[in-house]
Amino acid sequence: MTALTRSSSKLTHAGAMLILEAAVRAADAMGVPQCIAVVDEGANLLAFCRMDGAKVLSIPSCQAKAATAAASGKPTGTAPAESEIKLAVATDGRNTNLKGGLPIIVDGVLVGGIGVGSGTGDQDRDVAAAALAAVGLAA
Repeated sequence: MTALTRSSSKLTHAGAMLILEAAVRAADAMGVPQCIAVVDEGANLLAFCRMDGAKVLSIPSCQAKAATAAASGKPTGTAPAESEIKLAVATDGRNTNLKGGLPIIVDGVLVGGIGVGSGTGDQDRDVAAAALAAVGLAA
């Protein structure tokens, strides 16, 4: 490592799939089919699933939730309501304040985000939190 580089932890595709599979199990247990996206720290899609019966219109919103959580390092749905439109406009719709996005943090390092959509905001958040808990990560 030099002054020009730094080492960093990266979310792997295998890790993203473990999180995705845990989210599918949580959604199945809840009885709410979901769209689920897992992104890396740069908000690049690593894994995605639209469960049978999940809403097609939830595809872009779950990806935006994952990207927002990865970019901000915070759960979505926590920004002040008056900033929601500004957030969407400033990011060309890529970021959102809808509930259901959580950052993925491993050993104190932000490595990505998970976004869930198709249920209520609370259901979406609960599925994302259950997925992270299932792989030993805090929500």
